[in-house]
Amino acid sequence: MREYHDNEWGRPVHGEAAHLERLTLEAFQSGLSWSTILAKRPAFRVAFAGFDADTVAGFTEEDQARLMQDASIVRNRLKIAAAVTNARATVALRSSGGLVRLIGDHAPTREVDPAETVSAESLALSKALKRHGFAFVGPTTMHALMQAIGLFDPHEPTCFRRGR
Repeated sequence: MREYHDNEWGRPVHGEAAHLERLTLEAFQSGLSWSTILAKRPAFRVAFAGFDADTVAGFTEEDQARLMQDASIVRNRLKIAAAVTNARATVALRSSGGLVRLIGDHAPTREVDPAETVSAESLALSKALKRHGFAFVGPTTMHALMQAIGLFDPHEPTCFRRGR
């Protein structure tokens, strides 16, 4: 967890696949510990084809059934289906600016309290994603996504990473 905090959490990510990966992992984390998801992240990357939206959007019912048998990832039927749904929504969103732009358009323009777990911005992002057909994108999950990808500085004032 320290490695993740010190070198990744709160830093910007670039590209559609990186954004889709973080969105997918945050959805899978819902109800679980982040350490569980982080430990399984390499397997998620393999299972979901490096989070290539076109590939995952093409996953069939058989692919989803196969993933339900894969003990190296979290085997939750609804979350697996949401990952495929979200990949399809990501592909569809390209014609109107794309996933990266939509998420970035919801970046807070104010100082965010690191103790917050939901914000007006994460609520707005959640609603926007749902309008575009995304699933498992509630406001708390989207706040965690915004933290993880550095849309605002999530570090406590005393943290050595604050302001970097």
